[in-house]
Amino acid sequence: MKVGLFIPCYVDQCYPNVGLATVDLLERHGVEVDYPEDQTCCGQPMANSGLGDAARPLAERFLRIFGDYDHVVCPSGAAHERAGAEIVTAADMSCLMHLDGLIRRDRRPLRVMHVAEILAAAAES
Repeated sequence: MKVGLFIPCYVDQCYPNVGLATVDLLERHGVEVDYPEDQTCCGQPMANSGLGDAARPLAERFLRIFGDYDHVVCPSGAAHERAGAEIVTAADMSCLMHLDGLIRRDRRPLRVMHVAEILAAAAES
């Protein structure tokens, strides 16, 4: 499997070890990782601040860069349902419990799974 890796600007600048760990984990599980070097900010910080018009060009650029990938992996959370995600994962069950409640309340087509559950399932296959 080949995936496009998107590293958000704040992960790149503040938590680069998370990006490196993401690559390491994916490659250890046989995933071919492609990191498009022309990626930029996706516009999420602006969109979250109510500046949707300013964020639009960045979001459109993101779609041009990552649109041909079957899967895009990002060690961050930018509209799970709209992105086509089936599973929301994290390492904190209290956050996942909260998200699961919201997802079930709104009858969203998403599941939550702890990262350990995903890794255990991958080890079984």
